[in-house]
Amino acid sequence: MRPLNATSGQDRLRPLLAQARRLSGRIGNLHHRLAGWPLPRFRSLAIVVLGGTGLYGMTLGGHTTGFVDALATPFGFSIDKIEVSGNDETSEIDILQTLWGTGSQSLVSLDPTAARNAIEAMPWVERAAITKYYPDRVRIELMEHRPYAIWQRGGDFVIVDREGREIVPFTPGRFADLPVIVGVGAPREAAHLIDEMEVVPELRARVKAYIRVADRRWDLRLENGVTIRLPESEPVEALAEIERMDREQGLLSRDIASVDMRLDDRIVIKLTPDALARRNAALEEREKMLKRRKKDNPA
Repeated sequence: MRPLNATSGQDRLRPLLAQARRLSGRIGNLHHRLAGWPLPRFRSLAIVVLGGTGLYGMTLGGHTTGFVDALATPFGFSIDKIEVSGNDETSEIDILQTLWGTGSQSLVSLDPTAARNAIEAMPWVERAAITKYYPDRVRIELMEHRPYAIWQRGGDFVIVDREGREIVPFTPGRFADLPVIVGVGAPREAAHLIDEMEVVPELRARVKAYIRVADRRWDLRLENGVTIRLPESEPVEALAEIERMDREQGLLSRDIASVDMRLDDRIVIKLTPDALARRNAALEEREKMLKRRKKDNPA
């Protein structure tokens, strides 16, 4: 069997297109000759019905898009009006280019399923509905992904929706106010934690990044650099306790590096290196002072 190639396919297509052009011219002549008939409304209806029936049969018969389009044009079935709605992030020009990329120029040859699949493959599009209105109008209704967070994946940043599906790479400037999530499993689990943090709004407003650890629990990095290490279970209860301590004692405004809430019976606070050095120096000075007192006042 001889393999097919683009050249042989084009050679076979040329006679079909020539036949379509000849038939198109005959249809145009028929329409012109019928122009003098009485009852123009029924005359036009008959042409549309008969022509549309034939074209539909050709489409079902597997004729090429170009062949069907060539026949459909004299009947007024070329796509002249395209209405697009629901596109906030997807440009209308890109949508039209994608539609034309299906190869259809007429309503008869346009396959709504193929057009929908092509448009739903666009980055921002979650769902699309394609409706044909004869003789010449197409309506495209979109539902787009809603940006929810910026996911740091290694050295890359990607915008994801609430369900954790990737949308587009993040570029500085736009969507900079979205929460930043980090780590494996973060896109899938982030919405649950962020929603629950409605009960600690003051603390939530100070979070710079939500870090998923071993896909089991969360660390929160605050704007001032403090890290809050949360337990696997009941993390929001731990955050409520931290918010209370901060409100009463100014915990998070102190010179600390982290607050570890993972243990049930204690809170572990780690100082910053500078604060630790000052604390050690103060302890050494206190120890020296006690030694001097013992020396000056022996028992």
